[in-house]
Amino acid sequence: MKWTIVLFTALLAVEAEAQPKKPNVLFIAVDDLRDWVGYLGRNPQTITPNIDKLAARGVAFTRSYCAAPLCNPSRAALMSGLRPSTSGVYENDDDWRTVIGEDKPLTTTFRKAGYYVSGSGKIYHEAYARRGEWDDYLEKPGADPKPTGNDGVGGIKFAPLQCKDEDLREWKIVNYAIEQLNKKHDKPFFVACGLHKPHMPWNVPQKYYDMHPLKDIKLPPYLKSDLEDLPAAGIKMAKPMGDHAAMIESGRWKEAVQGYLAAISYCDAMIGRLMEAFDKSPERDNTIIVFWCDHGWHLGEKDHWRKFALWEEATRAPLLWVVPGLTKAGGVCERTVDFMSIYPTLTDLCGIPTPAHVEGKSIRSLLADPKAPWSDPAITTYNFKNHAVRTEGWRYIRYADGGEELYDEAKDPNEWTNLAGKPEFADKKVELGKLIQLKDAKDINPAGKKNKK
Repeated sequence: MKWTIVLFTALLAVEAEAQPKKPNVLFIAVDDLRDWVGYLGRNPQTITPNIDKLAARGVAFTRSYCAAPLCNPSRAALMSGLRPSTSGVYENDDDWRTVIGEDKPLTTTFRKAGYYVSGSGKIYHEAYARRGEWDDYLEKPGADPKPTGNDGVGGIKFAPLQCKDEDLREWKIVNYAIEQLNKKHDKPFFVACGLHKPHMPWNVPQKYYDMHPLKDIKLPPYLKSDLEDLPAAGIKMAKPMGDHAAMIESGRWKEAVQGYLAAISYCDAMIGRLMEAFDKSPERDNTIIVFWCDHGWHLGEKDHWRKFALWEEATRAPLLWVVPGLTKAGGVCERTVDFMSIYPTLTDLCGIPTPAHVEGKSIRSLLADPKAPWSDPAITTYNFKNHAVRTEGWRYIRYADGGEELYDEAKDPNEWTNLAGKPEFADKKVELGKLIQLKDAKDINPAGKKNKK
């Protein structure tokens, strides 16, 4: 009997050894980081050596787009698998918890699959936290120091700080993630690390401003007549008499660009800290890394600042994947994808059934072969019935009032010439318009709150 038990135990051990270990996940989210990262080459002023090194480890996407060009809807869509046009979560003040049940989020799916799920920083829009989806979460990492003196122009906030890197909350957010990576886990883990910078205010230590001397700052591509061929809805979205008018009047446009670049460089330094620790962590060889950003940012292009728009600057953001045994170092994928792909790709890679409600599609094939065929477009929604379709060569925008914009991205990467009114492009508009297969939810919650138009 004794030997039978020993043999049975040994057999169980062998069987357990034969079972492949579930991969862990390091889930890195960055707030308001547009395509100004070194590996994309969009802006040579950018200094992001650590993000660029991370990009070189696996597959870097050059055409990756958000589901919505603002924090709350973008994150709610990515984390729930439901597009804004399905859930009705269109704005930052729409409480996603009223329409997205606790059974739907990515975090819940991983916990049900036996993962230990922990996080810190900004993953969901923090005004609407629901911590029951996590095994552990760093609560209230603290507030950042305040600058003294002039801190920006109107709502665009920027100023250097006389402090150390560790005085900002990002330091604590990264520390938590590092601690989680180094803990002894008896389950596979999913560790989320959400950095706020370069979200405003662009208040970071002085040394990051010094990396981008004001005398060397170049303004982003700008055409004074850019709005002249836009429909009324596009002009309304640009808000030319808002932030941009105030910035021009102040004469501080270059200072604001400097502030954004400084905040990006601070964020990059925090990514460097995280990756240095990751490389020393016990599970590094069995951990998937996905790095994503919730949307892009305008710095005066089309007379527009912030996000809240459907053009390239507001919708394009970095997406990086490192998957042990699948991705190869130095991979670059030029296929067009949106961030609705992140949820189903993670479940696919981790051997977890993708819930039926998830609207995205796994991009595993592109991680294995960045040049593999891919026909799905990227679709971005901002408010009720305002949608943008992005393919490898084109952007088509259709507004709720019927207004349209069409851009040939190969010939016009700055989107300065709207072709929507030209008869020779009528078929192209029809072709791209057919790709908008969305539900266009009208209400955010059962109480009947109407979406803004």
